Amino acid sequence: MLNSIFTIFLFQLAGEFVQKFFELSIPGPVIGLILLLSVLLLKNRYNRSPSTFERELVSSCESLLNYLPLLFIPVGVGVVMHLTLLEENLISVITIIILGTLLTLAITGFIMERLLKEDNQK
Repeated sequence: MLNSIFTIFLFQLAGEFVQKFFELSIPGPVIGLILLLSVLLLKNRYNRSPSTFERELVSSCESLLNYLPLLFIPVGVGVVMHLTLLEENLISVITIIILGTLLTLAITGFIMERLLKEDNQK
């Protein structure tokens, strides 16, 4: 489990490096996750069966996901601290929330439809 958590942090560090080096506006951890996903997809393209390390990586990620709700606490505190700023831009915030939700639903539905068509064709 320690090796897989080290791997996750290593890819996060690589993402931070890429973000700082190229001065990107995308957060480093997001870039690191994209890099990790790319490596795993390339590895699985040539080797179909998951290795012991990949199973351990999945187990570590599932363990970390149990603590995901704790990451929303700082966001809630930030919203409360900047409540006047939120009130000043209430229409914009509500519009963005509604559009973001609708866009997420549409993209999720589109991807699900494509995946179900591919599954039915097999």
